[in-house]
Amino acid sequence: MLPIRDNVPTRTFPVVTVTLIAINVAVWLLYQLPNLDRSVHDLAFHPCEVNGSCQQIDKGWPLTAITSMFMHGSWLHLGGNMLFLWIFGNNVEDAMGRLRFLVFYFLGGIAATTLQTFVTFHWGSPGDTMVPNLGASGASSAVLGAYLVLLPSASVLTLVFYLLIEIPAILFLGIWFVFQLWQGGYAVTHPESGGGVAFFAHVGGFAFGLLTVRLFAVRDPLPPRGR
Repeated sequence: MLPIRDNVPTRTFPVVTVTLIAINVAVWLLYQLPNLDRSVHDLAFHPCEVNGSCQQIDKGWPLTAITSMFMHGSWLHLGGNMLFLWIFGNNVEDAMGRLRFLVFYFLGGIAATTLQTFVTFHWGSPGDTMVPNLGASGASSAVLGAYLVLLPSASVLTLVFYLLIEIPAILFLGIWFVFQLWQGGYAVTHPESGGGVAFFAHVGGFAFGLLTVRLFAVRDPLPPRGR
């Protein structure tokens, strides 16, 4: 399922959401594309940084936990994360205000990295702790969790195979979250399947958004169009 747009207007232009998207794109184009492997080695987050077991990786996890939020592994990875951030982030920013939304976004990304690191250390292999974690999906997942609480009655125009369908946000996001849980559980029980997706970062970010959105929101978002 690919979201195209939702049906919720905003009061003001989403400055922080657009700025975050612009920074992610700039990092990809100007820093990562010239030397993708080197950029990932230098500034992606590696779980082994936490206990110092990494080999030749010494940037420090407090730094890479932040820089990894602005890095991606491919055009598709970047495009998918930025699409979700654009569709759902503008309304969450509208409800929180710019500064609160920015703080929420970074804390959501840190919560996502924390859960993924915990799962990796407890159920992964030593080799798994050296696999780089990168992408805006953890922080974006926090935005999705917040959106679900704020706007469960919204609708999301979604591309399903070759059809455009209006899907209730509560259903779209519910299906997305269950899929992340299922895929994460499968990756733990079938490590040989690989895949390289940090599903528990998505779970951790989403849970953070669900649980903390009311601490950050200062007003209700505008109602969906047609309501």
